[in-house]
Amino acid sequence: MEINYLKKILSEFGDNVRFEYSLKKKNWFNIGGKSKVFFKAENLKELIIFLKKLENKEKVFILGAGSNTLVSDNLFDGVVIKLSENFNNISLLNEDIIIAGSAVLDKSLSNFALNNNLSGFEFLSGIPGTVGGGIKMNAGCFGKEFKDILVSIQAIDKSGNVITIPSKDIKFGYRQNYLSEDLIFLSASFKGNKDNSDKISKEMNRIKTEKEKNQPSKVKTSGSTFKNPITQTKKKVWELIKEAVPLDKNFGDACISEKHCNFFVNKGNASYEDMRNLIDFVAKNVLEKTGISLEKEIKILE
Repeated sequence: MEINYLKKILSEFGDNVRFEYSLKKKNWFNIGGKSKVFFKAENLKELIIFLKKLENKEKVFILGAGSNTLVSDNLFDGVVIKLSENFNNISLLNEDIIIAGSAVLDKSLSNFALNNNLSGFEFLSGIPGTVGGGIKMNAGCFGKEFKDILVSIQAIDKSGNVITIPSKDIKFGYRQNYLSEDLIFLSASFKGNKDNSDKISKEMNRIKTEKEKNQPSKVKTSGSTFKNPITQTKKKVWELIKEAVPLDKNFGDACISEKHCNFFVNKGNASYEDMRNLIDFVAKNVLEKTGISLEKEIKILE
């Protein structure tokens, strides 16, 4: 749709809708241009009305914490939706079921489970994203994934219809689910196991220590760049990169982390092209040296 037409039909949302809005500060890389439309959804009712106004005629991208997203420097010809604090609620349904909004940080969900003596959520303390993003990519670390604790999800399609999907009806794979790309996740329910809080806390501290030792922090990075090629080799992706790529290689300010070579870093003012060139360079070298084709774990918005 033309931007002037969008301004007209979306005028009722006031300052919650922005046009040609910069996404640079909305992702951990601090890279990227603008989105044609940026919408901060205050609540479910407003989100439904907004989607119905669009009539499924625009590309839609849901932006969570921006912890695994690389944004192009070009204008994104579509709509970026950010869910507000009203999608950030956590509650206990019964003694072992937690309901969390999709804007809840994984770390917050892990802490809530700890405070309620529920185990199974410890691994979430090592993931920097949100519940919605975690469902989208079946996020995981230290041997556990979202699918292991998920009971059901509530979602909305691009026509504004709200649906509930039990986890048994979702075919999860490694870092993916096979649900429709049209779905926007609203909330989810998770099942834990009653356990001793000291034991839970100890496991969370172990994960924190491991993560701090092996992964970069307090830098402009976006987590794991590539998925582990689990069907092609027993080697981890960082091992393949280490074997095939000069680790001091950089494109502008885009470089490979000294702490973990599957983490790429914007050490200053890297452009999208810089980071994309580094990603493509690493993938090309790994393919040439090992014959293994790497699949990106980070999401690219272009």
